[in-house]
Amino acid sequence: MMSGPTLLLLGCGKMGGALAKGWVDAKHPPRLIIIDRKLQNAPGNSVIYRQVSDLPKDTRPDFVVLAIKPAASEAMLRELSQHLGSNLENSALLSVMAGKNCATLAKASGRDDRAVIRTMPNTPASVGAGATGIYFSPQVTQSQKQLATELMEQVGDVVIVPHEDDLRSVIAVSGSSPAYVFLLAELLEKAGTELGLDQNASRKLARSVIYGAGKMLHDLDDDASVLRNNVTSPNGTTAAALKVLMTEENWPQSVRKASQEAVRRAKELDD
Repeated sequence: MMSGPTLLLLGCGKMGGALAKGWVDAKHPPRLIIIDRKLQNAPGNSVIYRQVSDLPKDTRPDFVVLAIKPAASEAMLRELSQHLGSNLENSALLSVMAGKNCATLAKASGRDDRAVIRTMPNTPASVGAGATGIYFSPQVTQSQKQLATELMEQVGDVVIVPHEDDLRSVIAVSGSSPAYVFLLAELLEKAGTELGLDQNASRKLARSVIYGAGKMLHDLDDDASVLRNNVTSPNGTTAAALKVLMTEENWPQSVRKASQEAVRRAKELDD
C-alpha cells in the first residue's frame, strides 16, 4: 500500500467510528484526523478536533471522509472549503453516507470537478470484516482509485460498481443487512429461551451459529443454496423448519420487501 495517506474524517459516530477503529488497527494505518463534537477518546494515534474552525489551516488531506448525516454534509463541506482554501485543492472526497450524490458533494466542496468516491461500507468494518461497495466519479485518478480501494480493503471486502445508482442496491444487500442478521440472532436467542434453554446458553448458541455459518459462506466457494441443502436432511428437523421459513409469504417475500424498502429510502436520501 502507498505510504502516509492523510484522512480527514468528518464525523466519528457508529459508521465513522467503525471505520476509524478498523483503520487504526490495520497493518498499515493511515494518518487520521477526526472532526467530531462528541468523541472523547482518539482511536489509536489519531487526532481529534471539535469543529472545522479548530483544524490547523495547513492541513492537506489526501481524502476527506464524510461520515456525517447527509443533511449536514453540504454546509460542512462549504465551511471546510472556506477554512482550508487551496490546501483542499487536490483532496478527494470519500463519502460513506447513504445519501448525497457525487455532483452535489463536489459542488458543496467548492469545485464541480472534485474527485468524489462514494462508498457504502457496513459496521463489521470495525472488526476487519466489512463489506463495501465503491463508485468512482469520472474525475477520480487511477492512483486515488487504488488508494481508496486499499483503504476500504483494510476493513473488509470491496466490490467496485460501475454506476452510482448501483450503490442503492449495495445498501440493501450489505450496508443495512448486518441489522437483519443481528435481528435473526435476537430472535433465535428468544426462541431458545422460550423452548427452555437458559439465556446464556441460548445467546451463545445463537451467536456461534451465525458466526460459523458466516465463516463457511466467506471461506467456501459453494453456493449458499448448496450449503443450505447440506444441512437439510429429507424429512428431518431442518426441513421442517425451512418449510415454514421458505413459504412465499415468509422469508422470500419479507427479504425482497425489506430490500426494496431500503432502496426506496436510499433514493429519497439522494434527492
